[in-house]
Amino acid sequence: MISDPIRRSIDSVGHGFMEGPYRTSRPLKNFLEIPYEELEELNLEAKSKQLARTPADQLEKHYLKYLQDTKEIKAVTVCFTDIEGRFHTLDYDKKFLLKSHDNLTFDGSSIRGFSVVNESDLRLGIDWGSFRWLPSDIFGPGKVIVFGLILDKDGSPYSSDMRGRLKALGEELAKKKMVANIAVECEGFLFAGLNAEQEYNSRDGFVPVHSGGYFNSLPNDPLKLFIDRLAECQRALGFENEKDHPEVAPSQFELNYSYTEALLAADQLQLYKLTARQVAANMGCTASFLPKPIAGINGSGMHTNMSISKEGKNLMFDKKGEDNLSAFGWEFIDRLLNSANDICLVLNPSVNAYRRLDPHFEAPNQIKSSAVDRTSMVRIPLGNEKSARIEVRTVAPDANPYMAFFTLIKTGLEGPMTEKISSEERRTRTRYLPGNIYDAIRHMKASSFMGSVLGEENKDKFIERKESVAERSPKELGGLIKTTEILFHHEVTNQYLWSRF
Repeated sequence: MISDPIRRSIDSVGHGFMEGPYRTSRPLKNFLEIPYEELEELNLEAKSKQLARTPADQLEKHYLKYLQDTKEIKAVTVCFTDIEGRFHTLDYDKKFLLKSHDNLTFDGSSIRGFSVVNESDLRLGIDWGSFRWLPSDIFGPGKVIVFGLILDKDGSPYSSDMRGRLKALGEELAKKKMVANIAVECEGFLFAGLNAEQEYNSRDGFVPVHSGGYFNSLPNDPLKLFIDRLAECQRALGFENEKDHPEVAPSQFELNYSYTEALLAADQLQLYKLTARQVAANMGCTASFLPKPIAGINGSGMHTNMSISKEGKNLMFDKKGEDNLSAFGWEFIDRLLNSANDICLVLNPSVNAYRRLDPHFEAPNQIKSSAVDRTSMVRIPLGNEKSARIEVRTVAPDANPYMAFFTLIKTGLEGPMTEKISSEERRTRTRYLPGNIYDAIRHMKASSFMGSVLGEENKDKFIERKESVAERSPKELGGLIKTTEILFHHEVTNQYLWSRF
């Protein structure tokens, strides 16, 4: 039997104070909690250091000293992304990390698409430039986050770490005084109930929390409350918000933020999706980034706006060019159109993604470019010298952002020009992207270009993962969203479920 004073003390721990003889005058936990306005300032400063390419050793010294001096920090979240795009996080005790930050290891064989069991150990380096402070009410107090770089046993970059590959590409461009800038428009859905994806069945489907339409929501609707909360977190994380709103489909949302260098854009996307899922869970809901979770309505895309600059000049812009786009910009587009089928699996990596490429719902499934036609693979938005860009509309929100951005940049700059495309053909020709994952796999298998971009080993690994999920899902898509295409989706399922199949 627990005495009343002790029971009162136990019951009050969650509130931070003791009662009775164990009373204390201060909270038991004194972990770091920073107001959102200060978070934004700290994270924008960290972002500026990263964009200025502050030397890695300087950043390491700076942040290690900060961790050492800041007693209120209890743990550092180190995150990385597997070859399919699934986000992984590990929390390291701060004191342990300070001693062992240069010797972190993990079992790569436990991550699908990484190393095999007999060669399982991988190293986890820290990219100190990605250091960010976290909203404590979402991620918990006393934590900061940093992105990891996967290294092989000998300390060399691991070839299947697409974040590392994208980072190296950015450094190569920087040597030429060039920068690849990207901004994404990542759509998603808010569904009723926790773990709605893991518990999905095709008979009942998903339950939207909101039935309004484009830009249409009352201030205190669940969807609008979710969007507002997510926008607050993004702002605090230094995303530099632009606009947010309900999208065309019921319970669909989109939050836009400023363009930035490709690596940061991919990092921010992973944090965007992670934060959205946690904000939704706090409301008893599920944030879903499946491309087409409900049949008969618009799916979700991740329109990817891209520009290349050199010495501060936007190479995409030419006031006298067609649609104000330069010859460089049109060549970039033509290279993407020439390799559209080859790169399609990278941009649309799930069975479900091919439901979205449906011409009845503004789907960008036509291999052409246009300033106005939203069914085109590439759109040329209105722009000036600063904002001129191309918009690749075929990217699904479940794509691995590091692999997708890496592939788009490499293809636009170096892709084969197997066919010269005239201005008229760019707008009017009727060629279509693959209509299912099997055709996309077939195109990628046959592509020597994708072997040269990703490396043959990574190409084979990625195809193997995609074939594995395709075999667990219906070959004919039909009009019903099947249970297996959701449960075995790379962002939804867990390894236990895969082993039971």
